[in-house]
Amino acid sequence: MIQSTINAVKAYFDALAIIKKLKLWNYFLIPVIISAVTALIIGSLTYFLSDDLGYYVAKLWPWEFGKQTFTSIGNFLSGVAIVAVGFILYKHIVLALSSPFMSPVSLKIEQHFYGNQHEHKKNTFSQALARGIRLSLRNLGRELGLTLVILVLGLIPLIGLFSSVLLFLTQAYYAGFGNMDYTLERHYSYKDSITFVKRNRGTAIGNGIIFMLFLLIPVIGVVLVLPFSVTAATTETMKKIK
Repeated sequence: MIQSTINAVKAYFDALAIIKKLKLWNYFLIPVIISAVTALIIGSLTYFLSDDLGYYVAKLWPWEFGKQTFTSIGNFLSGVAIVAVGFILYKHIVLALSSPFMSPVSLKIEQHFYGNQHEHKKNTFSQALARGIRLSLRNLGRELGLTLVILVLGLIPLIGLFSSVLLFLTQAYYAGFGNMDYTLERHYSYKDSITFVKRNRGTAIGNGIIFMLFLLIPVIGVVLVLPFSVTAATTETMKKIK
């Protein structure tokens, strides 16, 4: 698993050369617009809601004793929760809506390296979008549930120190999951694709780690994240399929 994670990270170093060689930038125009608009909307909502949530959390402590400490902790955890949920929503919305545009990119990359060795399921625009939405809703529910559990565990001393790392890795896994499915949808059914990713968690996590790090780069991150992550995910996913 660790080696698969490392390989998935290393795949990003070859992504730019592949994009240039296959002249893929035009394919990314609409997904990049989707990514930028979604980031702007969710970022704005996150900013305006963070203070309000912290205020209501602080009111849960009715006593004066320790109120300042509880308020500080509440504000911090509220901020973490809002940011985490914001990342989760951004990720799944973008991955779902970009599905019809990213699938052809993934196919072009696959054919460049492997020709037409594999029989592919042919999905229409609406079928690709429907599958992308279905998968994102499925992953969204599971990721929100895991995030809630991790945030609760974060209140426990010592264990709380690792909660941020667990949150990041959880987000990375589901980001990589979505990127891998642009390739898997041609080769496997919906259920078999889920099984495939579970067996290759390291690849999903490695791809998702860089995906999440891209989002930490102001402005340019939301522009470049899809081109690089989808290209890297396709090359590594095809190696696993082979």
